[in-house]
Amino acid sequence: MNGDSEDITVISNGVKVEGKISSEGSVRIDGNVLGDIDCQRNITIGERGEVFGKVSGQSIAIAGKVKGAINAKEKLMLESKANLEGDVYTKILVVEAGAKFDGKSNMGSSGGTTTSTQTVNT
Repeated sequence: MNGDSEDITVISNGVKVEGKISSEGSVRIDGNVLGDIDCQRNITIGERGEVFGKVSGQSIAIAGKVKGAINAKEKLMLESKANLEGDVYTKILVVEAGAKFDGKSNMGSSGGTTTSTQTVNT
């Protein structure tokens, strides 16, 4: 394969993984992961996806549930059905109406760092 094609690893609905996941490509989670995810590219956590651990990747989109710290090198998108409990480190943070976020957001850029605390009562 050449470097231009993108490999996507899918953890399907009904699949449970315990342990650390490392990938040089992109990852989509529709099942359950108990452990950290470290990805060189993009991570998508679908509506039925659940992750209990640290999540690190280039760009991350969450529609399901995550309990753990998020480190998105470029962008984090919390979709309307997302439920996130944990601190966020990213350059760009997008939160759709209806998303639940309980943690601190740290948005670094060349001009400085902005820190805010968001708490959602569930």
